[in-house]
Amino acid sequence: MPSSLAAERFTMLTMQYRITLPADYDMAIIRKRIADRGHLTDDLPQLAFKAYLYADRQAPYATGRENRYAPFYLWHDTQGMNDFLGGAGFAGVIASFGRPVVRTWSMWHTEAVPDLSIATHASCETVSISDYTALGTVRDTEHANARADLDRGAIAAISAFDPTSWTAMRFRLWRDMAGLSGENVDIYQVGHISQPSAKH
Repeated sequence: MPSSLAAERFTMLTMQYRITLPADYDMAIIRKRIADRGHLTDDLPQLAFKAYLYADRQAPYATGRENRYAPFYLWHDTQGMNDFLGGAGFAGVIASFGRPVVRTWSMWHTEAVPDLSIATHASCETVSISDYTALGTVRDTEHANARADLDRGAIAAISAFDPTSWTAMRFRLWRDMAGLSGENVDIYQVGHISQPSAKH
C-alpha cells in the first residue's frame, strides 16, 4: 500500500531537467552513464528519491519521439536541491551536456510504496490550468487522478503545479508499462532509483 512521502516533512518540491539528444544518438551511452554514476546519489542529503529516466526513440513506447535523458527528483527541502545544483554532481551534467533548464514544481500530493527500486517505467504529463478554474478545485481533481493511477498499478504518484506557467504536473512510477500511452504523456524507462530512506 503506498505511503505518503509528504508526511515525512512539511516542505517538498520536485525538479526535472530534460536533455534532448540527437535522433541518431547511441542511447547505450546514457545507459552506461546511469549504471556508472547512479549510485552517487543513493545517499544524497534531503533527497526523497531520484529517478534516472531516459527515452530511447528506437523503443516502441517512444517511436517517433525524441531521445532524452531526463532525471526526476523529489526533494525534502530547497537546501538539498540548492546544494545539488551547486555541487559536483550537477557540474558533471553541465560538462557533458551543457547547462539545462531545470524545472521545479510546488507539491500538492505524493504517495509511493516504501521501495521504489521495482520501478521500470515512468510517465509525466503537464496540463494547463484554466484561468477560470479555482486552484483548489484543480488540486482536488489531481489528487483524485493520482489515487486512480495508484489503484491501476502506479507505485508512486506525484501531483504538483507551476504557478509561473499555470500548469499541473502528473508524475508516476510504474512496475511495468502495461497500458501506458497518450499523445501528450512523456514515457521513460527507469535506469536507476536513488532512494536514501529505503536504505535505512
